[in-house]
Amino acid sequence: MNQNKSTKKLHDRFINRDLSWLQFNARVLQEAEDPKVPLLERLRFLGIFSNNLDEFFKVRYATIKHIVEAGKGGRSELGGISATELLEEITQIVIEQQNHSLKILREIELELEKEDIHIINETEITPSQSKFISEYYMRVVSPALVTIMLSELEEFPSLKDSAAYLAVRLVMQDEDTTFPSKINYALIEIPRGIDRFVVLPEENGQKYIIILDDLIRHCLGNIFSIFYYESISAHMIKITRDAELDIDSDLSRSFLEKISKSVAKRSSGDPVRFVYDSTIDKDTLDYLLDKMGIDVMDSIIPGGRYHNRRDYMSFPSLGRTDLLYEVNEPLPIAGLNIQGSLLDKIAKKDYLLYAPYHTFRYVVKFLREAALDPKVQSIKITIYRLAEVSHIASALINAAKNGKDVTVQIELRARFDEAANITYAEQMQEEGVKLIFGIKGLKVHCKACVVERLEEGKLKRFSFISTGNFNESTARIYTDYTLFTASEKIGKEINKVFSFFEVNYQIKKYRHLIVSPHYTRNAFYHLIDTEIENHKKGLPSGIKLKLNSLSDFNMIDRLYKASQAGVKIQIIVRGICCLIPGKKGLSENIEAISIVDKFLEHPRLYIFKNGGKPKYYISSADFMTRNLDTRVEISCPIYDTDIQEELLETFEICWNDNVKARVITEKQNNVYRRNKKDKLRSQIELYNYYLKKLS
Repeated sequence: MNQNKSTKKLHDRFINRDLSWLQFNARVLQEAEDPKVPLLERLRFLGIFSNNLDEFFKVRYATIKHIVEAGKGGRSELGGISATELLEEITQIVIEQQNHSLKILREIELELEKEDIHIINETEITPSQSKFISEYYMRVVSPALVTIMLSELEEFPSLKDSAAYLAVRLVMQDEDTTFPSKINYALIEIPRGIDRFVVLPEENGQKYIIILDDLIRHCLGNIFSIFYYESISAHMIKITRDAELDIDSDLSRSFLEKISKSVAKRSSGDPVRFVYDSTIDKDTLDYLLDKMGIDVMDSIIPGGRYHNRRDYMSFPSLGRTDLLYEVNEPLPIAGLNIQGSLLDKIAKKDYLLYAPYHTFRYVVKFLREAALDPKVQSIKITIYRLAEVSHIASALINAAKNGKDVTVQIELRARFDEAANITYAEQMQEEGVKLIFGIKGLKVHCKACVVERLEEGKLKRFSFISTGNFNESTARIYTDYTLFTASEKIGKEINKVFSFFEVNYQIKKYRHLIVSPHYTRNAFYHLIDTEIENHKKGLPSGIKLKLNSLSDFNMIDRLYKASQAGVKIQIIVRGICCLIPGKKGLSENIEAISIVDKFLEHPRLYIFKNGGKPKYYISSADFMTRNLDTRVEISCPIYDTDIQEELLETFEICWNDNVKARVITEKQNNVYRRNKKDKLRSQIELYNYYLKKLS
């Protein structure tokens, strides 16, 4: 088969993962646009959209750029599109999305004005506000401000990744002889340690906010008071750099040192995106592009007046709780009282925690109890992303101080959370916790813990295993399953995973857990093939999947094969979906939806009808190549019939969402699912579902 035919075949069977991801971010933008979403939440969704885009350019755009630089087409890896074409298409889509986001921002600002909340710029400041701003500038902003006169430098300064800068253009008076040229340029770095949104004194019941950028613009005369200029203007610019870690091979350095050094170097990675205020003077723009070495393969995107709109995620609430989502307190797990001993209760029965509908305190309590219990001998846990203030880490340090044998496998390459992980790794190491840092060629992404307790001369194992990180901060906004169990067969096999961490070349065998990178792909192939065989035999068949990303071509092909055999497949996927549902001759029996709402959908749940004896798995792994082949992941079977029923019911609640669910199609147009059934918003319904369990 020639290359063109092969490429077309790929294009007909798969959606490019990066274009699919951009459509996921478009769904986030839909939330910002939705008038039914509370106003301040809409602003925060704009912030999430912007933050997502930053990460996309740091990682994915940078990767595609590397393919181009290596002189490769990349069509087979990119789903039938060349890397060069993809970069062009990405840039075009991003420009359109950015423009749309600016339109949405203006609409939100107008709606905020109706609520007596005004976001003003430097041209709208009253005399009393000017006095407040001048004082605030001198007291708070000025000490943190870095101003660089570019005309004075032989070499252009290296701009920090994702920092926002004001590019200042000064047109000098004839009598000013400070500089040889009439037009001069400067850069002002917007300080990161200061609130981006400055709340001004209330006037006549009206609330006013000025963005830090505009506050600085108002004070330009103060900053450049030593010069005589005819005119001065300032426009925002931002550069995004390649965020891939470059880990050196120096054998004298510890892995911890290497990661720390690599994270520090990230700020000076190659540029991949340059965003600028579209009203900037052409000579200023040309000057900057030339001096910064921005080339045609970098994404050059005209934007609005403000960059780093991710800061809208922390827009002040101003006491207006009516403009925010109602806060529902996380619930207790039915039958599992957080008071008293959790281990005693888990010894009798398995329990499922579904955050944030349930409180994450159970995980912290489990570890704190294990740290204090004299019968507990050891604790082993994997850590991928820790909170900045981590009660998990504190509990583990406490356990080590109490003489427990504590082993922590901590992934130092958890993208963008490396710094927090490094800090806690150093603390834990100092307190006697045994640390395992990664595995050569593999990331450890599984979420598991096993505690060994001496009971009547025998070791009894208590475990929890999760779809999400052991992170108190994200547990408030990410939906995730965590299983608590005293199953000996699960506990023993988690121990086997830890043995693999210590002796990587020994591949263990598992009867219950499905573990990447050695078994996951083939295990799920077998589960899918079993559904095909059962359907042929007239036995109950069907597959239900809930996951974050579905991008592995071979796994998708297996699902296509099942669909062609007549197996019904339902998929709930939050983000990337390279599979094309409902395509004639390919995937008629596959339906897929995506839910974007108040919480970030994060669990992985896999259900197979299995001829009438359903199999249930919760997992840390998506159907992505990296999760299947180059990471350590765990998919855990659920044997408790009550929990199986609960998982099925929660899946069905999500599947029947007709408020926040979008239908995934080949067109990727993010159409909301609408039908004549009663309105069902799954995240609200799930909270009510667990509330009823307590009555």
